[in-house]
Amino acid sequence: MSVQLFTIGFTQTTAEQFFSLLRAAGVKRIVDVRLNNTSQLAGFSKRDDLQFFLREICGVEYVHIPELAPTQDILDTYKKHKGSWSVYEQEFNALMAKRGIENVISRDTTTMSCLLCSEKKPHHCHRRLVAEYLEKHWGDVSTQHLVSSNGPNRGESG
Repeated sequence: MSVQLFTIGFTQTTAEQFFSLLRAAGVKRIVDVRLNNTSQLAGFSKRDDLQFFLREICGVEYVHIPELAPTQDILDTYKKHKGSWSVYEQEFNALMAKRGIENVISRDTTTMSCLLCSEKKPHHCHRRLVAEYLEKHWGDVSTQHLVSSNGPNRGESG
């Protein structure tokens, strides 16, 4: 069974852009991969509000799977202490392997699902690393990164 997986971030994105991207892609479920999902980085992104908006606006299910997030130590080293991306990537990939995330989340849960994190673009975000890890371990995973633009909404393949 082929898995169609999406990723999205909400930073520097309006609610209209965010929910429009999800709807246009046909996403069925948001898989929140944030360590902290109750912060107020964007007004619509707090766990309880987001769950309500997803259901009401898009008919999309919401699940939070913190095992797909970095540890606070890995996150702090990269963000607060301005660590290197390559070290972050290496440490997070090792953490995913240790956790065996390919067994934590099922192919059924990820099909037509969208990995959610805060970063606007996937290049330096762990949601891209999760998608790549699952593709490496499962095979037959197609990932599309949904990114808002200044012009018309569009998705970026990655």
